[in-house]
Amino acid sequence: MAAPPWLSALRDELALLPPGTLWLGFSGGLDSSVLLHLLANLPEARARGLSALHIHHGLQSHADTWLAHCAATAAQWQVPFHACRVQVDADDIRENGLEAAARHARHAAFAAQLPTPGLLALAHHRDDQIETLMLRLLHGAGNEGLAGMRRLRPLPGDAQRLLWRPLLDVPRSALERYAQQHDLEVIHDPANAEPQHARNRLRHQVLPALRAAFPDADLRIAASARRLREEADALEQIARDHLAAHLSPERQLSCAALRGIPPALARRVLGAWLDALGLPRPPAGIWARVLPELVDCRADATPMLAWRGARLRRHREWLHADDGRLDSDDHDASTAPAGHWQLHWDGTVPLLVPAGMGRLQFEPALREPVDFIVRPRRGGEHLRIRGHQRTLKKLLQESGLPPWQRARLPLLFDSADQLLSVAARWHSDAFARWQLQHGTRIMLRPD
Repeated sequence: MAAPPWLSALRDELALLPPGTLWLGFSGGLDSSVLLHLLANLPEARARGLSALHIHHGLQSHADTWLAHCAATAAQWQVPFHACRVQVDADDIRENGLEAAARHARHAAFAAQLPTPGLLALAHHRDDQIETLMLRLLHGAGNEGLAGMRRLRPLPGDAQRLLWRPLLDVPRSALERYAQQHDLEVIHDPANAEPQHARNRLRHQVLPALRAAFPDADLRIAASARRLREEADALEQIARDHLAAHLSPERQLSCAALRGIPPALARRVLGAWLDALGLPRPPAGIWARVLPELVDCRADATPMLAWRGARLRRHREWLHADDGRLDSDDHDASTAPAGHWQLHWDGTVPLLVPAGMGRLQFEPALREPVDFIVRPRRGGEHLRIRGHQRTLKKLLQESGLPPWQRARLPLLFDSADQLLSVAARWHSDAFARWQLQHGTRIMLRPD
C-alpha cells in the first residue's frame, strides 16, 4: 500500500521540531485517529515518547464509550494513553458558546497535563483551517484572525511546550482515504451534524455551495491564509520590539507609546503585552474599547476594563494588567480590604502574607529571632525617613503607586508598634540602620 505523499513531509517536519516529549490530542475521531496511526508507525515519534491524551468533556451521553474506545485503540497500537476529565464552565458557555467553551477547557487540560518540554500534536487539517478562517471573517476578525491556526505555537506563556498541527495542508478527503485503506475504526460525533453550531452550518451548507461555484476555492483560501500568516507574523515581531522598548521595570505599558503609533499596531502591542503576562486577550467587543477608554482618556482618569481572566487599569500614563483575582475598590487607600489581620514574625524564616500580598523574608535570614508584627494598612501610619516624619498616605501618593495597590502593602512594625518598613520598599531611618548593622535586608517576594 503506497504511503500518502504528505507522510514524508510529516517525518521531515518532526525531525526539525524542538526537543520535547510528544503527545497527541486523541478524540478518537477520524482526524486524530489518522494522525495517531501515522505517528505510531514512525520510529522518530516513538523515540520522543509518543503518548495519546484524551479529554473527557462529559458533554455527550457517549463520552464514556468514547473514552473506552480511545484507550483500546491506543493499547492496540502500543501507545501510552492518558485521560483527563474536564468540566466545561457554564458561564463560559453562556458568554462564548459551547464549542468555544469546550475548546477553552481542552486547552486548560493540555496546559495541566503536557510534560515540559513537550509537544502536543493536534489533527486539524486544511478543511478545519478554511472553516476557522471563514468563521473569523464572519466575526469581523483582522489579519491575525484571518491568518488562521498556526502550524506551531507555544502554549500561552510557556515557550517550552508547543502545539503542533502537522496536517494543516492536508484535506479531509485525504484523511478519509487513509482511514479506509487502513481499516481504522473511528468515532462519529453526532454533534458534528447539529445545525445550531455555526461551524456545522458553514461546513454542511455554505462551503459545499462555495466549492460548487468555485472548484479551487479551498486552494485559494488556504493560500490567502498563508500569506496573511506571513504578514501577521511580521507585524507581531514589530509589535514585540515596540513593546520591549516601552515597558516599565514592573512590566506596565506606556500609554504615550500607544498613542504615537497606528491603532492596528497599538492593538498588536497590547496583545503581545497580555501574552507575555500570561493573560487572555479581550473579546472583540472589549478590544474596540481599550484605546478610546484607557489610552486616550483624560490624564487624571483611572478607568478599568475587565473580561474573563484579565483586567486592565490605567494610572497616570501607564497601563496595568492582572488576572482580576485581587480586587480592591479602595481608591483612597485608607483601609485594607484584606481584613484587619495581624501576624507575629521572628524574621528567621520567610512569612507568607495573607491576601496575596507576597512573602516577606530577610536575605540573609536572621540568626536570632526578633519580635516583629506584620499587618495591612489601617490609616494614620507615619514613617520617619531622612530625618522627617512622613504620613504613609502622602508617601504613597508621591510614589506614583496606583491607588488599588496601596491597600495591598504589608507593613512591618516593632513590638512597640513603631512602623519600620512598608512592603520592603520604604524603611524608617532606624530600621535602615538596623539592617546595615545586622548585614541583612528585608525583601518582599511574590507568593
